[in-house]
Amino acid sequence: MEALTDSPWFDLIASVVMLASAIAAVTPTPKEGSILAKLYRLIDWAALNVGKAKDKGAG
Repeated sequence: MEALTDSPWFDLIASVVMLASAIAAVTPTPKEGSILAKLYRLIDWAALNVGKAKDKGAG
């Protein structure tokens, strides 16, 4: 595990996932088909929000 955390890429990847998770948590899900929806899908992917971790909407 130490070899993984000593990698210069580890900090970068961890920071990207953390930032994307924070953005996804505070941003409402945009309507389907919009440009923002495509950007939000990319943010969800970067935040590792897949499967059951994805927001299913308000109702």
